[in-house]
Amino acid sequence: MMTYQDQGPGLLSLYGRALLPKRRTGSVDAGRIPQLEAEIIGMQTDTPDLYRYSKLCGFAARTSVPVTWPHILAFPLHLKLLTNPAFLLPLLGLVHLRNEITQYRPIGVGERLNLTVRLGNEAETDRGLEFDLIAEARAGGKLVWQEASTTLHRRSGSAQKKKTGRPSLEQWPNTIEVKAPGSIGRQYGRLSGDMNPIHMHALTARAFGFPRAIAHGMWSKARCLALLSQQEDWRSGAVTIGCDFKKPFFLPGTGLLNWKENGKYWDYQLLNSKGDAPHLTGFVRWQ
Repeated sequence: MMTYQDQGPGLLSLYGRALLPKRRTGSVDAGRIPQLEAEIIGMQTDTPDLYRYSKLCGFAARTSVPVTWPHILAFPLHLKLLTNPAFLLPLLGLVHLRNEITQYRPIGVGERLNLTVRLGNEAETDRGLEFDLIAEARAGGKLVWQEASTTLHRRSGSAQKKKTGRPSLEQWPNTIEVKAPGSIGRQYGRLSGDMNPIHMHALTARAFGFPRAIAHGMWSKARCLALLSQQEDWRSGAVTIGCDFKKPFFLPGTGLLNWKENGKYWDYQLLNSKGDAPHLTGFVRWQ
């Protein structure tokens, strides 16, 4: 267990490690995800970036922090684990597949949290090796928030999905337009610490096979939740919010947040501007 007091590790040195090739002591394909864990004791929730984050994602001002905010607080621990010498997989090229957050109660602005992040849930799939970054936040010794971010490392020789005809996409009754300016990747990257080149600029994105920079998946999720949480029937209390990341959201771009409400269970999707392909699909489930 790596322990930090009040704040996480500095990101500058970790960025350098992230860009360097991994020093292999054996075959990556034969290795397993190491059992690594790190924590921050007494992390303040109202850091100087909280207001800027809320504004960037569109969250209304409240006495509680956005449900996605602890993900930002925990990100330095994510990077610390992924740059550990025992973690043999290269960071560049990892694919964020899914994210699921459970918040057991609203977290107040100014609360102090104990944050932990660990690696786990390793699974071989037809696309490669999947694993989770599992984050937990505790206040007064009680679990108040947890998250699983599922990530894919494509194995050499992994089966590729065959392209088939586009499946029919269900359209739901509520829709709001979502604008993503060309600079949103750089703005969110500076706030979150996630400076992956595919989000920063068209030139750096092209080096990884993308025609333009793409929005961070967690910005897209946060933007959707900011809009959903302003709806009249949005509830308070314990909630689980999940999503699967689908097609890249190229910058600058326009998407369509489309959702349906069914009491304690909502479905939502962020579609392209034509409304015929998803950038992400997800659910909100109150407990």
